[in-house]
Amino acid sequence: MISVLIADDQPMVRAGFRALLDSEEDIEVIGTAADGLEAVELAAATHPDVIFMDVRMPRLNGLEATARILADPDLNGTRVVVLTTFELDEYVFGALRAGASGFLLKDIEPQALIDAVRVVAEGHSLLAPSVTKVLIEAFVASPPAGATPPSGASQVEVARESTAHQLDALTPREREILALVGTGLSNREIAGRLVLSPLTVKTHVSHLLLKLDARDRPQLVVLAYETGLVGST
Repeated sequence: MISVLIADDQPMVRAGFRALLDSEEDIEVIGTAADGLEAVELAAATHPDVIFMDVRMPRLNGLEATARILADPDLNGTRVVVLTTFELDEYVFGALRAGASGFLLKDIEPQALIDAVRVVAEGHSLLAPSVTKVLIEAFVASPPAGATPPSGASQVEVARESTAHQLDALTPREREILALVGTGLSNREIAGRLVLSPLTVKTHVSHLLLKLDARDRPQLVVLAYETGLVGST
């Protein structure tokens, strides 16, 4: 049974999502929250597998709530999916930095929402290759809150300088695979590109997650852009 927590300040959204997901035999909504602070408290109490997190909520917004939840070692198995009305919502960028497993538009089709729960619960991300490039490039160009680039330096350059040292521990093959992950390719597609077995690629990706202290694949995509392994053109 996949346990789900829904955090949204709109009662109709919470009720609609709950009714839809509870109709599935393998999914159970174990709680709903009307604001970010309540989401953090419920997550700590219930340890859900998946959290759908709205970004604009009272008391504590979804970005801060996501960061708190994913920083809690007791919630290491919890995945957060950001809910937004715009594909390039500025809050999505911050949520990805905090470790969210992807994002969904609120007008998503019912079956797609159900499928998303299962995909994320299995440890996969919701960053489709078709949107990864435009999303992450815009994200990398948007610095973390409070970051002020030095005079004459672009925001992308600052991001690359601050994260490039993380590549020092990688082998040339791992760098190559990280760059391909950054373009949105799946393990099977990377295996075909490099003439490797999918299992070998999966092992390399596991090593990347460990060495780069990344929570999941979306964070690897972010690092690939921030370190300059994937160009912005």
